[in-house]
Amino acid sequence: MMELSIKKITRLLTLSILSLFATTAEAQGSKVETTVEASIVNQYIWRGQDLGNVALQPTLGIDFKGLSLSAWGSVGLTDPDDAKEFDLTLSYSLGGFNIGVTDYWFSDGLDPEGRYFKYDAHGTNHVFEGNIGYDFGVASLQWYTNFAGKDGVNKDGKRAYSSYFEISAPFKFAQVDWTATAGAIPYTTDFYGNNGFEVTYLSLAASKEIRITDSFSLPIFGQVIANPCSQKAYLVFGFILRP
Repeated sequence: MMELSIKKITRLLTLSILSLFATTAEAQGSKVETTVEASIVNQYIWRGQDLGNVALQPTLGIDFKGLSLSAWGSVGLTDPDDAKEFDLTLSYSLGGFNIGVTDYWFSDGLDPEGRYFKYDAHGTNHVFEGNIGYDFGVASLQWYTNFAGKDGVNKDGKRAYSSYFEISAPFKFAQVDWTATAGAIPYTTDFYGNNGFEVTYLSLAASKEIRITDSFSLPIFGQVIANPCSQKAYLVFGFILRP
């Protein structure tokens, strides 16, 4: 019964949000902005964790005056054992402030069959996360906390409400856009595999658009990543395809 009711609520919420986008945009004579793109990366590194090798990561999203709904996925291209991922995010931003909720789903996890529509608290592959942040211009600060689904546990074996926060600072150097980021886990959770406060993500990323023709350019990016907690380091390269 619980599983069925959550599915119904999810469908109703999605339809309501899409209806709100369409109705509000039509009423105000504004256009809904659409994002359709796909990235290809040599490694999938998330918050300092190694989640796979070469991957295709598509994005589909709509945005209206700061309210956005997006779908993001990842599928391995070279290793069949890499987990598939499908995330849905609803967010709102106003000025520098932003808030959002993400439903992460992975093909592996508590449910060995990898069923998407299984939301049982002790057998789902979904993780639900809330986030809040502020962009000060010279730097931005983001906080993320799991509040439901396949969360980790703390040292007492209880739900950890696993959290992560990071600060990032963009800058321009040698006609290239750069971003320096530092992220950390504030307390113990086996979701991230840390014991107490740990810095898990140090990154220096560069991005640039390479013009191919007068009407087409290819955004490329490179990233040096270190995880002091696991003592691992990675060099990530990728590019983005847009219509």
